[in-house]
Amino acid sequence: MNKLLKWFAVCTSIIMLFVLIGGALVTKTGSGMGCGRSWPLCHGQLIPSNIDLALIIELSHRIVSSLAGIMVLILAIWAWKAIGHKRETKFLALVSILVLILQGLIGAAAVMWGQSSAVLALHFGISLVSFASVFLLTLLIFEVDKKFETEQLIVDRRMSFHIIGIIVYCYLVVYSGALVRHVGASLACPSWPSCTRNGLGLPTQTHEWIQMGHRAAAGLIVIWILYVTILAFKKYKHQPVILNGWIVSSILVVSQATTGALIVVTNLNIFVALLHALIISCLFGVLSYLLMLVSRNKTNRLKVDKQTSSSI
Repeated sequence: MNKLLKWFAVCTSIIMLFVLIGGALVTKTGSGMGCGRSWPLCHGQLIPSNIDLALIIELSHRIVSSLAGIMVLILAIWAWKAIGHKRETKFLALVSILVLILQGLIGAAAVMWGQSSAVLALHFGISLVSFASVFLLTLLIFEVDKKFETEQLIVDRRMSFHIIGIIVYCYLVVYSGALVRHVGASLACPSWPSCTRNGLGLPTQTHEWIQMGHRAAAGLIVIWILYVTILAFKKYKHQPVILNGWIVSSILVVSQATTGALIVVTNLNIFVALLHALIISCLFGVLSYLLMLVSRNKTNRLKVDKQTSSSI
């Protein structure tokens, strides 16, 4: 496989992560109106005259997003031509472009006309899908050289259920976390894990309920992923791609929970908050790959049956 394509795919995945982190930075610093209600220009100017920190953050995010859009388009076309014979390639190429366009339109609409917190939270979720599609394209490019064996992986129904259930639930957890950010509820509860410093009292107002709801949802996904990782150790030692996927997922989800707690403990430290966004993006990418492996189940079973019958 063309080494240049591999490097370009990796670089595109990385810049998509920067888009996600940049969006989180814009939200955390309140820089969404750094360029006013003007888009794609900044305060109606190509080169703004009055520059402040909010403008720099918002404009930088727009520039990186634009560069990512160009790179994703190139990667989609390149991958289509180079590995279009692989079943998932064309679908992921189309999804990566369409979702990126949708992501940009929602971002532009938020600047020009404003959006509710619920819609802005969805923007991060869409960005996550956009990153995952590019990340999966990158893995497909590396799969062609059989850098890791996936051709004959078979996932049983129990594991398939967990993979599908966890990634759907993960998306809901991501949305609840984005909602926490956009409604300004990150520090609604001043302590962790409870909402009050001196007891286990229930939340008393909307922001506290949103914060504690997200914590409860996040706690459940930590338990669920750790449980499935134990299952993988028991039943999938002979399929290292599955086992390693769950090991990485466990490390990421524990790290995600830890940084979530640190956000409260450090009083919303910006670097911890950005690390929190980075880790969940990586976790969603790994889970998306596991989901893609599940989608190959029927094809892989047919291959194994054919090989078995031919050997007989």
